Amino acid sequence: MFAGIVFLPLLGAIVAGFFGRIIGDRAAQIVTCALMLVSMLLSILAFVDVALGGNPRTVELFTWIQSGALDVSWALKVDTLTAVMLIVVTVVSSMVHVYSVGYMSHDPAIPRFMAYLSLFTFFMLMLVTADNLIQMFFGWEGVGLASYLLIGFWFQKPTANAAAIKAFLVNRVGDFGFMLGIFGCFLLFDTVNFDQLFQAAPEAVGQKINFLGMQLDALTTVCLLLFVGAMGKSAQFLLHTWLPDAMEGPTPVSALIHAATMVTAGVFMVARLSPMFEYAPQALMVVTFFGAITAIFAATVGMVQNDIKRVIAYSTCSQLGYMFFAIGVSAYSAAIFHLMTHAFFKALLFLGAGSVIHAMSDEQDIRKMGGIWKLIPLTYGLMWIGSLALAGVPFFAGFYSKDIILESAFASGSQIGHFAFWLGILAAFLTAFYSWRLLILTFHGKPRADHHVMEHVHESPKVMTIPLIVLALGAIFAGFVGYEAFVGDGRAEFWGASILVLEGKDVIEAAHHVPLWVKLLPIVVGAAGIATAYFVYMLRPGTADAIAEQWRPVYLFLLNKWYIDELYDFLFVRPVRWLGRFLWKEGDGRVIDGFGPDGVAFTTRLISQRTALLQSGYLYHYAFAMMVGVVVLVTWYVFSRMA
Repeated sequence: MFAGIVFLPLLGAIVAGFFGRIIGDRAAQIVTCALMLVSMLLSILAFVDVALGGNPRTVELFTWIQSGALDVSWALKVDTLTAVMLIVVTVVSSMVHVYSVGYMSHDPAIPRFMAYLSLFTFFMLMLVTADNLIQMFFGWEGVGLASYLLIGFWFQKPTANAAAIKAFLVNRVGDFGFMLGIFGCFLLFDTVNFDQLFQAAPEAVGQKINFLGMQLDALTTVCLLLFVGAMGKSAQFLLHTWLPDAMEGPTPVSALIHAATMVTAGVFMVARLSPMFEYAPQALMVVTFFGAITAIFAATVGMVQNDIKRVIAYSTCSQLGYMFFAIGVSAYSAAIFHLMTHAFFKALLFLGAGSVIHAMSDEQDIRKMGGIWKLIPLTYGLMWIGSLALAGVPFFAGFYSKDIILESAFASGSQIGHFAFWLGILAAFLTAFYSWRLLILTFHGKPRADHHVMEHVHESPKVMTIPLIVLALGAIFAGFVGYEAFVGDGRAEFWGASILVLEGKDVIEAAHHVPLWVKLLPIVVGAAGIATAYFVYMLRPGTADAIAEQWRPVYLFLLNKWYIDELYDFLFVRPVRWLGRFLWKEGDGRVIDGFGPDGVAFTTRLISQRTALLQSGYLYHYAFAMMVGVVVLVTWYVFSRMA
């Protein structure tokens, strides 16, 4: 069963990718969707058996690497944490596969797209079922490859190619840190297998390691290096720049990769390694800091974006920040709880945005929308559900998962925890604001599109709306249904040994006893954010433009994403471009070509050409040359004897 969950999507990718032209578009869609749905059903059965039944297990497939002390098997580790991720990945991926049948119906490369979706799902499943760091890295790099292929799927667009390359390069920075972390684990523990790492982690407390000439705490250093990998994959501040540009891919790609699965790989990885991070409190403080900064950074940028998909993309970045600062205060189960609920409502919002784009003849600028809610009422209602869940309105999924994160941060009692709490509260206000800004500008007011676009506005077909309805059910009920098991009194029994929290650090237990104002504050600021957006964009439509003009430097700072891209362009892109041009023109052109093809080789060729002219074919020329040679030899001999 477990092997089927992982390898059925790979089979679908092979069939659609290699035989898509033979079997045709429709058959490729049927095969990939059917195998994905079977994988989803098997994942549900696995969740019931492993998580609810309390039967975790590891299925060893074969020995992969044996070299000295390095002994790595290809095995499927399925415990409660994995079972939750299997549900998230397969349910969202199945809905995206079905949705893509309608959304990509006019694309000439349907089999290739479906193959990429299934290939991505396979790598993600391989990542979450990994039994060791090497196998996890295989899935880690695989989802990076599939992400590159999907972002650049419309390779005819230069912007899509640039976005795919940017995602690939930025993730390489994070992946380099991840690799160093894996090397550090093997150096410290002589193993990369999770069970052995977790058993040995307490013994590593206090050990030192020489890193870049400094004596550093070994476990903290390794955990920080592993977190760098998570920063890249999960788009945390400073390594986030690839995520918004990744919206250049088709909308189903945004929903699958950049909302529900790949970007949560970093969250899963740190939660999986909780038995190591728990013994590295300094590393957890760094995780908390970056999570809190990411949450507020992305929220401030999202409130001024005009591309419907970019608004949701920055929302994803912000919510990932929540997950990381939950991990940083040891509320791992709260982070995974939010990961699960977020997957449903964020995939719903992305696919709902795709339905809007489909209805608006591929228009993505919310300034050119408006007045369409009566024309696509189902999409409108579903977008409301996703926004209510995202804003944490009672009693939607986000209310349960986001609030427990904020309460845990407050209950931690640490300065960094309170820092994260207050930034999270501010981000909650901004989240509600930009969510209703998006709803109002997209659906309400007077139509701002031209009449040709408005004439063709229509509701999406059932093959697109049915997956939206399934995701909407998750956005409504996932929080209520999962609360008790994930973060309630039954959490210890539910999670078992898949997550470790040291004694005395159970902040989730403390979160249930925080003051009432802490519990009410997220609801109040969420309502205030909704009311502010309603006032600014519905009651006083010109207010936003007036504020932007009055506070223009601040507006431009946010619109240009804190100028992080410009900073990187100045620090890295321009110097590297200059160095590349210098090596091309001066190194390759002047030095290598100057001494090579244009130097020695050119001179040799010239001499040989001139020498060839001496071969005239006339006997008296050769006789004259011999006579000259004899004269030269005799002259040399005479003068040498005289000397």
